[in-house]
Amino acid sequence: MNSANTYDVTDLLQEGDNALGVILGNGRYFWVRGSGMEGFGLPRLLAQLEIEYTDGSKKIIASDETWKVTSKGPIVANNEFDGEEYDMKKELPGWNLGGYDDSTWKNVDIMSVPCKRLLAQPSPSVAIMERIHPSSVTRLASGKVLIDMGQNMVGRLKASFKGKAGQKVVMRFAEIINPDSTLYVANLRSAKATDIFTPSVDGYFSWAPVFVYHGFRYVEIDGVEGDLDIKDFVGEVMYDRMQQTGHFETSDFIINQIFKNAYWGIRGNYHNMPTDCPQRDERHGWLGDRATGCWGESFVFDNALLYRKWLQDIEESQREDGVISAVSPRFWTIYAGDVTWPSVYILAAEMLYRHYGDATAIVKHYDSMKRWVEYIYKNSMKDGLVVRDEWGDWCMPPEAPELIHSQDPMRKTDGAILGSTTFYGLLYKMIDFARISGHSEDIDNYKTHAEALKKAYNKRFFNYETAQYGNNSVTGNLLSLRYGLVPDGYEKRVFSNVVEKTEKDCKGHVSTGVVGIQHLMRGLTEHGREDLAYKIVTNTDYPSWGYMIEKGATTIWELWNGDTAAPDMNSANHVMLLGDLLIWYYENLAGIKNSKESVGFRHIEMKPCFPDGLDYVNASYQSVSGKIVSNWTRTEGRFSWNVTIPANCSATLYIPLSLHPEKPEMAKAHSIQCEGDNWIIELGSGNYCFKSDM
Repeated sequence: MNSANTYDVTDLLQEGDNALGVILGNGRYFWVRGSGMEGFGLPRLLAQLEIEYTDGSKKIIASDETWKVTSKGPIVANNEFDGEEYDMKKELPGWNLGGYDDSTWKNVDIMSVPCKRLLAQPSPSVAIMERIHPSSVTRLASGKVLIDMGQNMVGRLKASFKGKAGQKVVMRFAEIINPDSTLYVANLRSAKATDIFTPSVDGYFSWAPVFVYHGFRYVEIDGVEGDLDIKDFVGEVMYDRMQQTGHFETSDFIINQIFKNAYWGIRGNYHNMPTDCPQRDERHGWLGDRATGCWGESFVFDNALLYRKWLQDIEESQREDGVISAVSPRFWTIYAGDVTWPSVYILAAEMLYRHYGDATAIVKHYDSMKRWVEYIYKNSMKDGLVVRDEWGDWCMPPEAPELIHSQDPMRKTDGAILGSTTFYGLLYKMIDFARISGHSEDIDNYKTHAEALKKAYNKRFFNYETAQYGNNSVTGNLLSLRYGLVPDGYEKRVFSNVVEKTEKDCKGHVSTGVVGIQHLMRGLTEHGREDLAYKIVTNTDYPSWGYMIEKGATTIWELWNGDTAAPDMNSANHVMLLGDLLIWYYENLAGIKNSKESVGFRHIEMKPCFPDGLDYVNASYQSVSGKIVSNWTRTEGRFSWNVTIPANCSATLYIPLSLHPEKPEMAKAHSIQCEGDNWIIELGSGNYCFKSDM
């Protein structure tokens, strides 16, 4: 499958002759160097201009054998990973204007269709969404110029500079610098991340590449003359055109900076698909990175169209036997047959339904999802358990600072635990999907498999004496608990193992990787240890999100030890280790949560956890039903909470008696009652304010 774009060019037309011209770049589908990736060969164009006249008649001008082509333009090279090279001497003045003499150009070659199906692109294209200036521009002793954007960003640099005829201006990009102010590029692997501009005359120039983007904070420039200023450079931040929907601020600097780092990392990895990283020779749609992350991201950005498009990519990557590629679109062919990575296929569809009220993806992809489930039944299970697992609890904190992956078996969670717990949860989601999509005949089959899996799982992995799963890892115990696999009556003991392991062995720090981190913050909070969750999020020593900040990070790292691990895999801009953190921010700190039976936030559960040490939270979310606001403050013996519920929506609020001892006086409340340690208030739409002396 390939996608097509549509543009309104009405405003570009002028009186008299007009020209229709296109510059073709290499893009992702033509690899100019060995990369091991799937592609479609040489760049090719299928275009048509549709003209509708004032009298209602129409005309179509389509690309055909009458079109002309040249390869002699000024963009002499471009590759997403390596950069772009521009030579002014090769410019073709007026090539895109009517009357241009193209007699030296060649007739086009008629090419074959590069794919089975051509579809309209269902999500907006990448655009320049923000512009920032550097924090510093420094002329080094070597004569080169070092630019610090002050922020690890994704996009391109628009540079204005004085150059000399024939002297190449070379711009190299990196996320990190070495102590001697040279660029740290080892983590880019084979990506050159270099743009080159060659002036044809002496003079002052302003230039930005057309077909590439980079992940960078630092730029090293060689070949420019004279003094330079921060105003001479603009970082053009590029990602899929979409609105920011969420704002979040607290009294804690670390929590706020993590949110800012996540914000920059998420949008920098939206490039017609949610990519794993923006800087090295990869930039792929790895499924495992977004399994739970897509839910947290949807609080910050209106990403519905992007994820709806990505689900189509995932189905297109599926083999006839049902197995799903771990990378979609399938630039790398990896059919691992595991469960944890492909789980996003179901989880993202559920997110679109619950957060956006859109069941389209569930209905559209149900048959494909069912084929995948049946593949797992037949190919990835043994003795009732999912035993096939490719990546484990990826990137959990290793025992040595230079390691990427732990070699200690006591730190690792058994792959059969990861796969079986995840698949058990997915089977129950498929029960919901069967109801939504009108396939109720499949429900009993899902239930039967789930019940058999639970029985086999506890027989194999649960120790009834110690209430531990497997080797007692936090991830193993936590997944068993959150997915509902723990035998009745053992839940508290299993959770106590999670707490003891975290507090004693891990000194109150993260011990999970990509799979476990999807459940850590909510799991701790749901079972009454929001204080431990708060400690984990505010830690500033290794391993923690705060440690990244202490080391200067302005985005989220790929590894908890990204500053010390081998460069083979230490991207400074990944979002997979966020896990369920952003969900926890909005649902548990702010109290903006879609109720269990609600879609599109028509009914909101507002139950903040108010951890000790946090004085205020100011949060808002522009849901599909309207703007939801939750601003609470707790300082100097006073408590206040301002809430906005959108029109035609309702909410259930929970206020601890310890913060509001007296019964709230709310004339507009549907009901107010005291249950346990909380006032429970039912509200309709409107603006509300709660205040009390604690």
